[in-house]
Formats: sequence, C-alpha cells, structure tokens
Amino acid sequence: MKATHLGIFVALTLAQNAIGAEVPVTESVKSSGTLTIANGLDYAPFEFVDANGQPAGLDVDLAHEAAKLITAKLDLQRIPFASQIPSLSAGRVKVAWATFTVKEDRLKQVDFVTFLQSGTVAMVLPDKKDSISDAKSLCGKRVAVQTGSAADFTTDKLSEDCAKSNLPKIDKVIYPEQKDTIQAVLTGRADARFDDSTAAGYYEQTSNGKLVVAPGVYDVLPLGVAVQKGDKASAEMMQAIFQELIANGKYETVLDKYGMSLAAVKKSRIITSVDQIAE
Repeated sequence: MKATHLGIFVALTLAQNAIGAEVPVTESVKSSGTLTIANGLDYAPFEFVDANGQPAGLDVDLAHEAAKLITAKLDLQRIPFASQIPSLSAGRVKVAWATFTVKEDRLKQVDFVTFLQSGTVAMVLPDKKDSISDAKSLCGKRVAVQTGSAADFTTDKLSEDCAKSNLPKIDKVIYPEQKDTIQAVLTGRADARFDDSTAAGYYEQTSNGKLVVAPGVYDVLPLGVAVQKGDKASAEMMQAIFQELIANGKYETVLDKYGMSLAAVKKSRIITSVDQIAE
C-alpha cells in the first residue's frame, strides 16, 4: 500500500473510531452487549409485524441502525403502548421506543429524546372530507382515538374549545389499538379518527383512498423515545445515537423509505420539562 493510500486509510479509521467514541454508551448496554427497547408493534408504519411475522417499520429500522452504531444486539420487548411508560417506571426496560408525542402529563413520569415532529389530524371517509374542514366542524362528531395516544388528549382539548364556543362537545370513542379506530370509521361507528399526521399519510396511501386526511393539523409537537425520569445516561446515549444517524445519512434513508421526510428534524433534543417543548 502506498504511503498516501495508507495515510488516507488511517485517517478514515481514526474518523470512524472518533464517531463511535462520541456515543456515550450506558453501563447496562456495555455489560450486556444488548440494546433493550420496548415497542408495541401495532402502529404502522412506525412499528408492525410484516408478512413474514417479523418486526418492521420506521422505529424498528432506526432501532436496528442504533444497535449497529454502538455494536450491540437489539432486544425488542413487545409491550403494549399504554404499558410502556409504566414499564420504564418499574425498571423493566431503559428505553421505550415509540413515537411518543412529548406532552406535559407524560413529562411528569418520563423524559424524552426527540427524533421526529408531527401533529394530529382527522381521517375520514372521502365523502365526509368536505364536511370536516376545521376544528369547529368536529364539534358534535364521533371521533375514534387510541387510548393513551396524543390524539386522545388532543380530542379533549378540542372538545373543550367546542364547549367554550357553545357548540356540542366531540363524542370521543376510545379503542385499544389504531386498527380499531380505522375499522370504526370504515364501518360508520365513528365519523372520523384522530391520528398522528405522519402515520395518517401512510394509512391514506395503503387504504387506496378508503380513508383520507381532512384539512387541519392540531397540536404540532415533537416526537421522541421515552426514558425513565432522571435517567440522564440513557437519554444522552439516545440523543447521541440519533444525532449520529442524522449525520451519517441512515436517518434520512429510513425516513425516505416510509415517506416520512417531512417529519424529519435536524437535531435531536432531550426534553425533561414542559418549558423545553417549544424550544
């Protein structure tokens, strides 16, 4: 190998080592060699079980890239969305990897590391799109939501706004999983369903127009993974991982695969208090 080529090789090797050194891996990951995460596998396109029975989706793909980055094995613990924050509090897992919307009530229990941004939108049958054009047109309508989701809380907020305007409150119908909210609209048991704007676009595409996104985006907020309240080590590790995946292009590749480029962020943030949400 020529000296010039050797110099380039050494420089690249040092650069790669420096990148790895920038990620502060937690002691639990170092000792176990495993990155353990909680995930529900029930919220496509972020997380689901594919036709071969394997975990798939944007969150799953990013988690695999994260494990590769820190040279760890990925251990995905399937835990329902509503049980993930309690699992963190109980110490069952260190990272709940879902697209959690960063909300005030959740920040009382956990801290977040952001990696996307989004809002809540209404999905309806095509013939109802014109009749549900803004927040006020949702007043008095039956709206299906997944329990514990950001849409659940957004519905309450919009419903209170209806009452303040002397309009009937939203008739919120709660279901355990997003697939149930979809069926509720398709079968006429609900006039609309609330979902994250990023996931809603995916459903509009995969349903071949059976469900469409109505005008209006509500409560635009950051999305992130959750860690136990005060777990600075896990938060800093995840932030460094996201930042490196953004820098090396893996983040963009995964988001493009699922049509989520509009939800991309340039910087991952650790959020521990409400005043940091809008920064």
